[in-house]
Amino acid sequence: MAASATSTRPRRHRVVVLALDEVIAFDLGVPTQIFHAARDRQSGRRHYDVSIITPDGAPVRSSAGFTVTPDHGPELLAEADTMIVTGIGRHSRHFNGELAPEVAAAFAALRPGTRVMSICTGAFVLAAAGLLDDRPATTHWAYADLFRELFPRVRLDPGVLFVDDGDVLTSAGVAAGIDLCLHVIRRDLGSEVANRAARRGVVPPWRDGGQSQYIEAPVPEPEDAGTAATRQWATSQLGEGLDLAAMARHARMSVRTFTRRFRAETGMSPGRWLIRQRVEHARRLLETTDLPVDRVAGASGFGTATSLRQHLHAEIGVAPAAYRRTFRGEAADR
Repeated sequence: MAASATSTRPRRHRVVVLALDEVIAFDLGVPTQIFHAARDRQSGRRHYDVSIITPDGAPVRSSAGFTVTPDHGPELLAEADTMIVTGIGRHSRHFNGELAPEVAAAFAALRPGTRVMSICTGAFVLAAAGLLDDRPATTHWAYADLFRELFPRVRLDPGVLFVDDGDVLTSAGVAAGIDLCLHVIRRDLGSEVANRAARRGVVPPWRDGGQSQYIEAPVPEPEDAGTAATRQWATSQLGEGLDLAAMARHARMSVRTFTRRFRAETGMSPGRWLIRQRVEHARRLLETTDLPVDRVAGASGFGTATSLRQHLHAEIGVAPAAYRRTFRGEAADR
């Protein structure tokens, strides 16, 4: 009986992280930390298996000055559902636009349909492999000029945190890799699982991929108020008649000053931020409750089911009922 129960247990999604010479140490730890934090609420079972490999199974040097010794080699690539290439230091040979033979062989070992991701300068490797030709992508803003010079066919956008182009996803530098991994968990398993993973990792649960990579926001003077308290307040008022004027009043600023400071601190306008918060709240309600769509719309501040459908479709491309069926298996269009 025990063997039978084990055999019927759903197979975990296999994430294989490819570490190359001069691997960025921070980037290497991100997928394991974030994907392992995605667990079933009741059983605590992990939804992902994450393994770190090198192209030939041999140790590689990290950019931080220590050696990474993997437990696995390229044999795991044939089982990968997702492969992630982490960032590499500027002295890596892969910064010259060429692909080492053993890395080319690693890409060739992937099954058709395998999702491929990069963190930070790992995009140089994907581009050298030809996976980003004529596709949108991003990388660390500091290397954008070099990237464009080496890979002119890639539609590079260095001003965003990450780019989701379906089966190929790229992220900007350092912490943007966390945002991309959480985005993938949200795409695979829904907002509730992604938010729990973020809480376990003590990181923000959601930063929009289109948010600016590099926001120059000086620390305010002690007497100078920011907008963080108002943002926190606003997330508890989403179902109310909340608008720009109400947020400015709460912050005790003029609308003009509030808008300027809000954009400087978050990289987006208050209106855009508010819509994103309402969409995210609606997604959580659709995933975790049986509320009818019109009630979800009201609780999220959209007012009507029609408005919710329009905004949800604009953000993620599906209607509320379809989204609920995806994450709750419910057939009823409520």
